[in-house]
Amino acid sequence: MTEAATAEAPATTPFERIGGHPVLRAICERFYDLMDEDPAYAELRAMHAADLSEMRASLPLFLAGWAGGPRDWFEANPGKCMMSAHGSFRINSDTAVQWSEAMRRAIADSEVADREIADAMADVLDRMARGMARS
Repeated sequence: MTEAATAEAPATTPFERIGGHPVLRAICERFYDLMDEDPAYAELRAMHAADLSEMRASLPLFLAGWAGGPRDWFEANPGKCMMSAHGSFRINSDTAVQWSEAMRRAIADSEVADREIADAMADVLDRMARGMARS
């Protein structure tokens, strides 16, 4: 395929359609900012370490691979899934809803390349978060 044809090829994966790494990083930064700043997410915030730097770096990489982009997070964490990564957290329906609402707001607040795929991503992440509640 020529360079011109490649440049004109439509984005095919959710990762590409949403805008790639820059957009996922912006979404995750907004998500963790909301967790830090909005009292509505206080219970969720209390579950996390005081320093969110590691999470701010990790979540966009997870989302990239999950959305069909580079699988760096999965290669660095073989055999790890969201359930095992959060096994030590006492996730209940309230904190699952807080996570989902903060992520949905972060996605809505972010400049994405394709709003349809961003909204679909928010819906899937909502179901995933709610499915992790253990009480």
